[in-house]
Amino acid sequence: MEKAIGTAVHPLPTGKKAAARAALVDLKEPARLLLSECFRQFGIETVVMSANAVDRLQKEKFEACVLKLGPAAQPMMEAARTSLSNSRMVIYGVGGSAQDAMRFSKYGINAVFQEPLERHSALKLVRATQMLVLHELRRYVRIPVITEITVVMAGDNRRLSATSVEVSSGGMSMRSAEDVSVGQSVEISFALLTLPRVWVRGSVSWRNAPGKTFGVRFDPQDERRHKVKAWIDSCVDGQ
Repeated sequence: MEKAIGTAVHPLPTGKKAAARAALVDLKEPARLLLSECFRQFGIETVVMSANAVDRLQKEKFEACVLKLGPAAQPMMEAARTSLSNSRMVIYGVGGSAQDAMRFSKYGINAVFQEPLERHSALKLVRATQMLVLHELRRYVRIPVITEITVVMAGDNRRLSATSVEVSSGGMSMRSAEDVSVGQSVEISFALLTLPRVWVRGSVSWRNAPGKTFGVRFDPQDERRHKVKAWIDSCVDGQ
């Protein structure tokens, strides 16, 4: 599922109206300036927030939100996910690792900017997710989301933990500290926001370096995969 992302980005013509808004919550300089520049390259307007963030995320419409991972993030995520306008917004975390983001998994964090922020990496992440922010999900069929996955290996029932990277109707990409083999049959379990925990059979279709990222293709004969497809369709229709 993962593909290399180029770095050549053409700036928008001067005066072009932004197609979406991203809230930057309690971010300090120079991170705020760097991320504002990255989003602006794709026609996404940034709105700086601080003390009034919870109230604004409840009442105003935003397509994305960027906030520092930490105790103060929880009420902001809660405000966004319980808002009729922002329940499906893209949430970016700043700082920490995917494991740190797992503390907020019930809020469906979509991606994490690693600290210290570096322009190349930040621009790469925004470029990889901008279709989702711009509500072009019918062309962007892979949805980035961070959630915990239990992987059960067929044969010996060995269990390992993984963290999702992207999900589509046909499979998932994920990260794990343990190694897997291409072709290995597995059964995976996970939950996604409004999707209760589901089990789906599949097989490892690709992997990067051992202990890094790998992909699981869902078994087309397993009807439980339709629950995942229905969830993705609801994301599309909900936009």
